[in-house]
Formats: sequence, C-alpha cells, structure tokens
Amino acid sequence: MSGPATDSRHLHLAIGIRDEWLNHGLSTSSADRSTAEAAITGLYRLIGAAPPRFVWVDSPGAALAVGPDIGSGPSPRRLRAISAPNTLAGWPLASRLASLLSTLRDELDRHIDHRTASRRPPPAGDPATSILFQSPQEALDRGADLESLLDVTVRDSLRGSLHDAVGAPLRTAFTEQGHVPPSLTWYGQHDAHWIARYDVRRRLGRFTVRPKVGRELDLWAAVARSCGWWWPADGICVVSERPAAVHVEPLPGALHGEVRLHHDDGPAVRYRDGWGVHALHGTHVPDWVVDDPTVERILRERNVEVRRSAIERIGWQTYLDRAGLHLVGTAPDPGNPGCELRLYDVPPMAWGPPARVLLAVNGSVERDGRRRRYGLTVPANLEDPIAAAGWTYGLSGEQYARLIRRT
Repeated sequence: MSGPATDSRHLHLAIGIRDEWLNHGLSTSSADRSTAEAAITGLYRLIGAAPPRFVWVDSPGAALAVGPDIGSGPSPRRLRAISAPNTLAGWPLASRLASLLSTLRDELDRHIDHRTASRRPPPAGDPATSILFQSPQEALDRGADLESLLDVTVRDSLRGSLHDAVGAPLRTAFTEQGHVPPSLTWYGQHDAHWIARYDVRRRLGRFTVRPKVGRELDLWAAVARSCGWWWPADGICVVSERPAAVHVEPLPGALHGEVRLHHDDGPAVRYRDGWGVHALHGTHVPDWVVDDPTVERILRERNVEVRRSAIERIGWQTYLDRAGLHLVGTAPDPGNPGCELRLYDVPPMAWGPPARVLLAVNGSVERDGRRRRYGLTVPANLEDPIAAAGWTYGLSGEQYARLIRRT
C-alpha cells in the first residue's frame, strides 16, 4: 500500500540502490570472468545460439585488434545495399540479442506505472515545480510522483554519470582509432542506467514480473556487475576487462548524485594496457592538455572547450603573458560588481577567423570558494569590453550595462 511514509522509505532505498549501481559502473576491480561468461552464455542460449568462445582483452581499444571479422553481420555500406533477412534467425547474432533486449524492455515498461510512461517532461522553465531542480525528498514532499522521481534520481542520474560522462569519451576514443566497430557494442558496467530502472522497482516490490522475464533481467544485470564492454558474435565473444582507474568528481549543483570525469594528473580513465581518456572537470581533452600544455598547442587547438581547459591548466595570466595577447580595453563588469572585463586581441589566424577574447570572472562561486576566470571568443570588430560581454548574451552593450547581476 502506497502512502507518504512508504514513498519516502522507497525513495531512500532507491537512492541506495542507485549508488550501488553507480559503484558497479565505476568499478575498477578485475572482471568476474566466470560470472560474466555464465551470464553471456545464458543470453546466447535464449536466442538459440551455442556458447561462444570467450576472448578477454584488457581494454575496448584492444578489442579492435582481435579483427574486423568477429561480427557476422555485413558492413554498414553493404547493409544499405541489401534487404534485411526475412526471419530473425537470419540476423547477425548481435542483432538477435538486441531484439531480445528490446522485447524484454517492452514488457518491463508495461509493468511500470502508467504515470511514468505518459508523463510530460518536467517544465524546464519553472524551477519551483520541476523535480529536476529539487532534491529528491523535497520534490516528494511537494507532491511529485514517486515513479517520476525514480526515473530522474536512478535511471537519469546513472545515464548522466556512466553512459554520458564516462562512456561518451571512451566511445569517442574507440571510434577515433579509425576502425568500424565489428558488431554491436554492449557496454557492460556502463549499461547500468537502464538495468537499474527495472531493478530498483523490482527490489522495492513496485512490480512483479514473470519468472522467465526476471531470469532474463538477472542475466543482463549479472553482465553489468561483472565486466566491461563486450562484443558478441557467432561462436565468439570478445569481453573487455574493467578499467584499472577511474577518477570522478561530483557534478557541480547535482541533486541526484551525478558525477563527471576529472583527473589533473594523468588519464581520468585508464585500462590495464594503458588505453584510456583524459578529462578535466568533465571535458574530454587530449593528453597534452593534462601532461604538457603549451601556448603553441593552445593556439593551434580549434575546439573551444579543449582550448579553455588547456588555458585554465596553465592559468589565464600565464597564457596572456606568454601568448603576447594585446590588451584592447578594460571596464568594470556591470553584471558582476567588483570584477573587471578585459578584452584582448588574438594573434592573427590563431583560431581561424579574426577574433578577440573577453576575459571575465564567473558570477557564481566555485566549490572551493573562488570565482573562476574564463575567456570567451568574440568578434574582432568589438572595441568595448561591455559591448563584447553583451554580445555573448545576445544583448547590446547598453542592455548588458543595465544587468543587476549575471551568473
């Protein structure tokens, strides 16, 4: 029976289950190979496939060295030129697994309260009523639907922390090695977000599923708890170990336990063979930004977020001094009392079209109590720092000058 006390208790338990899954997603323990192999074999059997030969690799990058023929499906180019098989049995094994999972999730979704499936997205423009802008307990106390809260504080939180913050840079690095993935990639521990959505409701007794469905969900959960990425194919399955190191920090302002990658002394994610990615405060950066940032490299870098991270790494004043940027003008910042706007010329052709950089101070205080300095690229024809600041907000200089305070 549901009620305020029960919902509050379920929410508290759900947050614990979310954190449990977050720990699995960030785990750096060696893979539990026997559990992973047993669970994957069980999934193979559900689609009528024989147990595969398992090939373990130290990282997703190392999986590419196994060879492009581990998948049984046609290449994307050939796939566009042919018709799909008439029956599921003719599909590549990875596609049959994807169909199996789709069917499972469709059935599990039907067990979730219709309010979750039919609810409208929280109104992004109304922080007072949106559960995205409140702590879970505060939102519940204000009448938020628990089913909606479970999705936000469990599934969405884990998707942001694992699939996006950790998984996205790794997927980029995987793709940038210049190979087409041999078959569908399954993300093991980084698939926790969708598994946790169902696991939390089942463990809280909010739905009951058929034994067959429960056993299948258990197999997917066992894989996510025991290994890293994996690539299934007929007769073979390549499975990656989990990382040897993962460095994260709390996402500033997060209300649902989200984290982001950050490590200023080496890779933010490092596998046992050295493969991995670097990240600073959630921004995926090349290794030179962390290991050896220089003005010359910064001037050649075209990605604005990478450039910003590298400049902050050496410090804005150091960068300005070494790069020889010419100061065009200064002005008190009307949107940030007590702080100054500084407008600089950028060396010709350094970042593409002629431009200038506006150096400002963040209106919000960082977690360490300081306010971060940051630079914004603005058009080269702007002579007034206040006009340049207004341009970044889509305002005129006169409009920006009337701001009470920016954030």
